[in-house]
This record gives sequence, structure tokens and C-alpha cells, in this order.
Amino acid sequence: MTAPIDEAIARVHHDEWARVVAGLARRFGDLDVAEDATAEAFAAAVEHWRRNGVPPNPGGWLIITATRRAIDRLRRESHRDAKYQAASMLIDNSPAVADGPIEDDRLRLVFTCCHPALSMEARVALTLRLVGGLTVGEIASAFLVPETTLAQRITRAKRKIKAAHIPYLVPSATEVQRRLTGVLAVVYLIFNEGYLPSGGDENLRTDLSGEAIRLGRLLRELLPSDGEVTGLLALMLLTGARHAARVPPDGELVTLGDQDRSSWDRDQLVEGWALVRERLAAVDAGAAPPGRYQLLAAVNSVHTYAPSANRTDWSQIVTLYDRLVEIEPSPVVRLNRAVALSEYDGPAVGLAEVDRLTDALADYHAFHAARAHLLRLLGRTDEAVAAYDTAIRLAGNPAEQRYLARRRDELRR
Repeated sequence: MTAPIDEAIARVHHDEWARVVAGLARRFGDLDVAEDATAEAFAAAVEHWRRNGVPPNPGGWLIITATRRAIDRLRRESHRDAKYQAASMLIDNSPAVADGPIEDDRLRLVFTCCHPALSMEARVALTLRLVGGLTVGEIASAFLVPETTLAQRITRAKRKIKAAHIPYLVPSATEVQRRLTGVLAVVYLIFNEGYLPSGGDENLRTDLSGEAIRLGRLLRELLPSDGEVTGLLALMLLTGARHAARVPPDGELVTLGDQDRSSWDRDQLVEGWALVRERLAAVDAGAAPPGRYQLLAAVNSVHTYAPSANRTDWSQIVTLYDRLVEIEPSPVVRLNRAVALSEYDGPAVGLAEVDRLTDALADYHAFHAARAHLLRLLGRTDEAVAAYDTAIRLAGNPAEQRYLARRRDELRR
């Protein structure tokens, strides 16, 4: 019985963590209290549910338990009498007070975590912890920093929110615009952590990518004419539509060119394509030129619109990456452009571009995976094996590791 209960607890954690933290944060106005009480409630659930089974309404059970833990904590701290009095009602069924353009506890939490008083790193880390429910270790792995460093970063961010009296609410329309870049970066990072988990044993975390898409829909509802909000939602839909084909039940990554396109989520594709067309029409009508997310969505639209991998319009993809490099000349964007270029102009041209990024991307597994693939196509087998070895060592995702290992082993036969 333990395994099914543990699976249920893990599922409830994915579904309810952000909701419980956000609800307590709104009610008590204290992120430490909200996070600690939620963590204590989940710890109590592990013990209680293993003994008595999962309750019919696990989310409600967690909210009540977390609220009790929060009230107990505040009761012990005499200087918080006012908060204790405010929280005297154990069960709070009242709707949230409208304090911004959209009423959603989790969106309030995102905008609080993304306040401009915090550094971008702190905003992303805090939101991944409080909204995404990732462990400190998982976030540290995503950021390639020691766990202690990440923990200190989150603690400092929460202290700064408290010391600066940053309000827990969705900001005004003007303030929303100021914080949007950080919010979009956070949502996309959460999506990517679900699409390609950077650590742990899970090949996919569809709960996280699904949550990112849900937040993306809310942001589009809030800012329907913002091109980058629409672009990000389109990008996540077109990328997430390939989940089932990308990591089948055997747990080995299937690259885009080899995926069974009939298993892609058609509804998500149709929605994503419509959003890309909407932005193309807006730009044609005089809207601002497309930014990062709109261009990446357009790239994914070209990929997913092709009836087969060998009928992909690589010329159009290279052109889109050229425009993206102009506004974001990061090494990772240049790597992706180089891979697209290798499909259009051949592996030798692509490898030359990839090798120019050696110093910048020496610790990035995708760089070595791309090199390995191109070296393999050029018949430079020993160098390809060495590149695969490095990519496997640096990759954190088990499905990706299995794929890279198989490709390497094929060269050794």
C-alpha cells in the first residue's frame, strides 16, 4: 500500500503545493509562515495518509492542516497578535479581495516573488520554490550553483520582501508592465523544468509544464495585446504538445526528427499555431517587432507544421534564429542557430559555428551533444565518442542520458 500512497502524495504535492502556499500567503501576508506551514502540512500528510489513507479532499485537508500550523506558529509569537486575531477563523471560505486586474492567489504570489526590488536570480528562485514547489536542490541544479548558495538566496529574498513591506497583490496595470520581463522568464523557466527536468529521476514533470501553461493563459488574459505574453504561451503550447512523443514509456529521449508526429497533441498545436498567426497579423498591422518568445514560437511553429522531419523549412528556421541572435546574442541561442544551419548548409558548416562557442559553453551538455552529432555525421568517430561521454556526464535528465549513451554505444560496435 505504501507505493500507491506515496504516488498519491507526490501527485497531490504537484497539484496543491502552490495553491496552499499562495492561499496562506494571501491570508497571513507572510511568505515564511506560508511556506513553513505548507511544508509541515505535507509532512503531516505523509504520516497520516500512510496510516489512514488519502482523504476524499486532499487539497482541503492540506489547507486546514497548514492553516492550523500557521496559527499555532503565530500564536507562539506574541508580537504577532494582530495577525493571530486576523486569522482567528480556522476555515476561510471567503473569496479573495480584488486587488488587481486578475484574482488568482498563485498569480499574486508570482508577482510578489517577481518584485523589482529583488534580483532576477532571486525572483526566479523564489517563484520556483513557492509557486513551482521545486526543492532547493532541484533549483540549485537548474542554476548550476551549490545548494547552500541557492538556499541563502531564497532566504535573503524573503527577508527583503518582509523588510521592504512589499505587498502581496497583483500590481496595477502600469506596474504589471514593469515586472513583465521577470514574470515571463520565471514562467518559461518553470515550463522548461517540467519539459526537461534538470535533476532527479523523472524524465518529465508535466505538472510543472502544465502549471506554466496555466499561468501563461492567465497572463494572456491579463495582457491580451502584449506580443511577448502571447508568444510565450504559443511557445509553451507548441513545445509541450510533443511531450508524449518526446519521452515514450521506455524512458529514452526521442529527438524531434525521429518523433511519431501522430502522437503530438493536436489541440495544443492548433491553439499554438493560431497564436503565432495572431502575432504575425499584429506585426503586419504595425505592432512592435517580435521579441524572443514570439521568434521562438515561430521556430516551433515551423517545426510542428512540417508533415515530416525531412520536409522542415530549415531556411525559414535559420532566418528566424538570425533575427533572434540580433536581439539576444547569447551562446545558447547561437548554438541553436548553428544546429539549424547544419541542417541547411551541412554538418561541416554547423560544426564550425558550434566550435566557436567552446569557451562559452564548455559546461553545457547540449553543446557537447550537438558536437557529438555533427562529428558523427562527418565520420570523426573517436571525437564523437569523446563528445558523447562529456555530454552524458553533464546531462542531468535520465531520458537524455539514455539517448546519448545509446548513440555513443552505436559508434563503439
